[in-house]
Amino acid sequence: MASPRSPSPRSTALACTAVSAVLALLVVAGWDPLLAFDAHVASELHRTALAEPGWTRLNRLLSDWVWDTWTMRALLVAVCLWLLLCGAVRLAVWVAGTGLAGTLLQQALKALFDRDRPRWEQPVDSAQFAALPSGHAMTAALTCALLLWLVRLRGARPGVRRAVLWGCAVTVVGVGFTRVYLGVHWPTDVVTGWLLGIAVAAASAALWRARAARRAWPRESRPR
Repeated sequence: MASPRSPSPRSTALACTAVSAVLALLVVAGWDPLLAFDAHVASELHRTALAEPGWTRLNRLLSDWVWDTWTMRALLVAVCLWLLLCGAVRLAVWVAGTGLAGTLLQQALKALFDRDRPRWEQPVDSAQFAALPSGHAMTAALTCALLLWLVRLRGARPGVRRAVLWGCAVTVVGVGFTRVYLGVHWPTDVVTGWLLGIAVAAASAALWRARAARRAWPRESRPR
């Protein structure tokens, strides 16, 4: 029995973009059930953050250093340098351009939606700029999605691919949790950031595939 095919990068990009757009529009429209869910989850986690200072310090360490946006960008730069050393110059430039495009999109959407962050009488952390989408969540999802694409594109061994998959899963889920736990984001900020990060990476992969197909087609169609 044949295994089911995984979604194409193009369909993944379209689906993630569509769902993130719906979420953002519901937030902007002030849909009560969604905002009530945001407030409930954020309040419960903030209450835990105040009651568990040791656990809160660990989450701050993870969020502000291990999974910080600049840490993720530095990881992407390291990957680009590795690609350059391997002679994959076009791919390195492509990945770097994708990372830059994701950052610009993130900041543009923050300015467009201008959503307020949660406000607490006793905050345990602080953050700048608007809330939607979460920059930490979007940057982590974009970086990890690009890494998963690259290890597959470069033909990495199954063990390496599994290790990257697990590391990426922990990173993406972990950074999303820490941002809500620390009271600097609403859950929908995080989910929208995840979806947009995956969408940008998938769109980049789809464009790379289409470009490669166009370059290969004339050679394959030549008479032999």
